[in-house]
Amino acid sequence: MLETQKLTFIYGAGTPFERRAVDAVDFKLHEGQCMGLIGHTGSGKSTLIQHLNGLLKPTSGKVLFEGADIWEGKKPARELRFKVGLVFQYPEYQLFEETIAADIAFGPKNMGLSETETAERVGEAMDFVGLEASLSEKSPFDLSGGQKRRVAIAGVIAMRPRVLILDEPTAGLDPSGRREILAHIKQYRQVTGAAIVLVTHSMEDIARTVDDLTVLSEARVVMSGNLREVFSRGDELERVGLAVPSITQIMLRLRAMGITLDAAAYTVEDARRELLRVKGASHA
Repeated sequence: MLETQKLTFIYGAGTPFERRAVDAVDFKLHEGQCMGLIGHTGSGKSTLIQHLNGLLKPTSGKVLFEGADIWEGKKPARELRFKVGLVFQYPEYQLFEETIAADIAFGPKNMGLSETETAERVGEAMDFVGLEASLSEKSPFDLSGGQKRRVAIAGVIAMRPRVLILDEPTAGLDPSGRREILAHIKQYRQVTGAAIVLVTHSMEDIARTVDDLTVLSEARVVMSGNLREVFSRGDELERVGLAVPSITQIMLRLRAMGITLDAAAYTVEDARRELLRVKGASHA
């Protein structure tokens, strides 16, 4: 559905400040897939995702959407931005309208939708992110930080993108806010069948949300596969400045101590179920 082929992007090309931010990256996202994208600061994550809907043009290589090169013409088709939605880190700083409804409606209006269809999209998006309809005429600037984040995400969801890309959507939120945002993202995927790309530093967020994982380091893809495959390579993750979730580390330590259990537990809930299973087996 969405693919890069040998994608390379160089900041300041031909100057003394030249920096290769993405280097020959091959990346694939399939219909309905939920992909995590992780890497240490400066690994190229944000630069990569800005290529996926044409905000940046590759220095070399290709970006394909449904098999077609998005840069085949002079610039990507306008419709691409409606099909591949990108939520930047701290998107609440981009709110600008007088009311929540007007801010969420900005995308649908630019799509040329009628007032009726736009209003329907606004209500649908607010519901997806857990905002009560009674808030629609409230100023977004009167909301809490977590609510502002929801409004910003709703503004992208209202365009009903087939691919939803989120750059650190839970950054700066408390644990409760993090769980709620991730739950709404999962609900959007389940209801619409959209593909998701989740960029985050949080291994716990990754463990709770995605099916597959791509790891970037020094502008290149160093690992890619399903969650179990990538997390089983804990030593390699540590070498590129990352680590498996804390609960997985605990499970691996217990396994090393001789307790026969599945160490592939990525959340507290997974670990609890596995420990209860082992406890039940020992009493059988």
